[in-house]
Amino acid sequence: MSDLDISVVICVYTEDRWEDILAAVASVRAQSHRALETLLAVDHNPALLDRLTKEYKEVEEVRVLANAGPRGLSAGRNTGIAAAGGEVIAFLDDDAVAERDWLRRFAEGFADPRVMAVGGRTMPIWASGRRPAWFPEEFDWVVGCTYRGLPPGLVRVRNVLGGNASFRRTAFDAAGGFATGIGRDGDKRPLGCEETELCIRLTRARPDAILLIDDRAVIHHRVPEAREHFGYFRTRAYAEGLSKALVARSVGTDKGLESERRYTTRVLPAGVVRGLRDAVLARPGGAGRAGAIVAGVLTAVGGYVVGTVRARRGGATFSVVGISGKDQGGSHD
Repeated sequence: MSDLDISVVICVYTEDRWEDILAAVASVRAQSHRALETLLAVDHNPALLDRLTKEYKEVEEVRVLANAGPRGLSAGRNTGIAAAGGEVIAFLDDDAVAERDWLRRFAEGFADPRVMAVGGRTMPIWASGRRPAWFPEEFDWVVGCTYRGLPPGLVRVRNVLGGNASFRRTAFDAAGGFATGIGRDGDKRPLGCEETELCIRLTRARPDAILLIDDRAVIHHRVPEAREHFGYFRTRAYAEGLSKALVARSVGTDKGLESERRYTTRVLPAGVVRGLRDAVLARPGGAGRAGAIVAGVLTAVGGYVVGTVRARRGGATFSVVGISGKDQGGSHD
């Protein structure tokens, strides 16, 4: 699949990440499998839009776009999809850099025409220079990274992770775009799961679809100092529970919580046991990791309960729109 045209979409929203954005774009331009284009979708920030437009005005393969939908990550991604010319559309976080063979691994995954999405492995770059001793690898999803419990290698999965993922354009033709109202919205509570909802919707629209993760498609994701603290850990876990409630409301608890059941009944108990064992052996952070896993589960469950009640009362809504801008799925409440 060396001739596969891949467009890369990077959603951006703040000038505070200026150097990170430039590094992300540079990593795409250095790929061994050349990207057709890099699309920067700017989320309702005129100053950043103007600055990026000036920065890349002489670079033909980089295009700067204004988010054409409501504020938030999902609408920014949809804006990029609508403008993309590639047969495959890849997504990279604005505070991450891709290894040189990132797109090449994605392209290889699409050799099978049934494959509709390919994700990769996201490694944390801790601002402090090292992982906090108390921070369990099982919860690396809190900081947008691949977590312990995901199977290694090239494997079939329920959903890919949005900051390091690629989809065939026909996937969006079949299922519509990312749902607005689920994922992140500027600097508000750190919600997520919009890619989970999309992937489940995709496999319902295309039952023959295959979704893969190739852990050789690697990106390195910056974790700012503020996210190395337990306060953020707890806030993000609660937000994940809220988001999972919306996903379950949309696609049902069977699919919406399918992977989470295995994670909570197998992966997390094993993590607690490892933490307690390390504590007994006087290894740094063992008790903290065990305690963080328990606290994270309880907090996420609390968010799920609150989110479920809100959804039933009509207090939480989201909508799925086609990339053309026409409503595909209406509002869900």
